[in-house]
Formats: sequence, C-alpha cells, structure tokens
Amino acid sequence: MALLLKDSLDPVLKSGRPKWRRKPSDMEASERTLVSRLALKRPGGRFLYWLVFILLLVSTLSTLGPLYWVFSGALKPSLELFATPPTFWPMHPIWSNYIQAWNVLQLPRYFINTLILAGGAVFLQLLVSATAAYALSKLRVAGKGIIQFAFFSTLMVPPIVYLVPQFVNISNLPFINVSLFNSWGGVWLPEAASALNILLLKSFFDNIPAELTDAARLDGANAWQMFTRIILPLSRPVLAVVTIFTVIASWKDFLWPLLVLADSNLQPLTVALYHLSGLNSNLPFNYLVAGLALASIPPILVFLILQRHIIRGVNLTGLKG
Repeated sequence: MALLLKDSLDPVLKSGRPKWRRKPSDMEASERTLVSRLALKRPGGRFLYWLVFILLLVSTLSTLGPLYWVFSGALKPSLELFATPPTFWPMHPIWSNYIQAWNVLQLPRYFINTLILAGGAVFLQLLVSATAAYALSKLRVAGKGIIQFAFFSTLMVPPIVYLVPQFVNISNLPFINVSLFNSWGGVWLPEAASALNILLLKSFFDNIPAELTDAARLDGANAWQMFTRIILPLSRPVLAVVTIFTVIASWKDFLWPLLVLADSNLQPLTVALYHLSGLNSNLPFNYLVAGLALASIPPILVFLILQRHIIRGVNLTGLKG
C-alpha cells in the first residue's frame, strides 16, 4: 500500500505542484471582472451595468470637451471664435495659426523657461522628498511618529493658506537675509518638498526588506551609502511616479510663478500667455488659443506615455482606496 502511495505521489513531488490542480481556462479568466456573467444575466444587473457605462462615457466626453474646443478653436478666425451659436468645427480651418502663434508669441523661449522650472522642481523633489522618506522609513529618528503626523497633517490644509507665508519667506529668507523674489529659486524653494510624494516614497521604502539594509550595515555601509546603493536602485518605479507628478504640477502651476516672477524673460508658459492675453494686447485671440493648445501638449503626452508607470508605482506603494 505504501509503495502504491509513493508511486502516485512521485509525479507530484517532481513537478512541484499537485497534478489534480488544473489551470483555469481562458473563459474562467475572462469571467473575473467587476460584474460577473451571472449578474449580467439578470435584468437589474444589466440595467446597472449600462447605467454606470453611460455615466462614465458622459463624464469622459465632458472632460474631453474643453480640449476639443481649444484645439479646434485654434483653427478658427477670431470672429468665428465669438460666433453665436458656436460652430462645432471651423468652417475654414486655418492651420497656419499654430505656426503664427509659435513665432509671434515667442513660445520657444517660454517653453525653455518652463522646462528649466520643471527640471529644478524634479531635482529638488527627488533630493528632499526621497531623503525625508528614507529617514522616516529606515533610520532611527527620535519622535518619528510625531514628525510624520505633523508633516502629513499639512495635506489637510489648502495650499492657498501657505501663499502669504511663502511669499514673505522668499522675499527675505530667515537667518541669511537673501531675497529670491524675481528668480527661479523663489519658484523652486516651495516645490522642494511635497507631503504626498513623501507619503508615496515612504510607503514604497517600507516594503523594501530590512534584511538588505541590515546586511549592508554589517558590512560597514553608512546611511548615505545604503540610500544611494540599495534604496534608490530598488525604487525606480515610485521615483518615476514622483517625477511625473512633479513635472505635471510644475508645468501647470500658474499663481505662484505669477507672484514671484516679474521679469518676462523668466516667466513660464502659463504666466506668459496670461500677460499676452491682457486688455492692452493687440494679438489676435485665435493666436492665444493656439498658444494654449501648444502649451497643453507636453503634459498630455507625458501622462499618456507614462501612465503605466503611474499605475504601477501607486500599486507598488500599497496605497489602496
């Protein structure tokens, strides 16, 4: 009897998994959806499914509406933009409006300014937020829980509340009495840290096994070497997420650069287009709309190309609703 049992178990032990555990078929895998096929067979389930589908479709189209208006409005003459009722598609599309807007509005200079501001914000975010998250996650910091609570409680405060204190600080930095007004440093300094990014990074660092840092510490590595040689190389997905969030936030930032940068040679796209659309401006309105359309292309492309990294990084951090 024992020999017969052994002969029957040998294939299982060699293969590493029981032979009687069959793999799910493609049909069974396709049924693992939000709404099961059994629920869709019921009238109430089908009604709820199509109701949610229609609501999601309407919401998607409502978000794409402003984008369509900008890109199609850039092809219209100025008079047609103010026509009532508005035209769904330009009667005579003027594709040269984009070229004229690129040259007349001097968009290359403002694109470069925006890229510099975004690049500086990304560098400071990765430097400050990553080191802060590393200290809260892996180092033995006194009062770590209190510091973390006090820091993350800033997420509950609207950013507009910090506007006046930030402006006072960059006008005359404490202890060193240096003014960062009308300089890129005044825009970079408030963007050097973000509670949300630190939360993402710390959640990811918490999932890195402590055995790796403990082994490096036994080999004589200090905290900075463990951070640069172990933590950062293993954190590329979440670092990509932080980079994407920072680039998009810096690209669309308007109010703070408007207050800090008075020199037009330093202003980003959002502020420059606002000043160019002033009451004293003689520029055709369709050129301004074309400029807005061109300014919105880079963040849209960044999100569409790297959206997989965003989803992957957020999943890896363990943040669930």
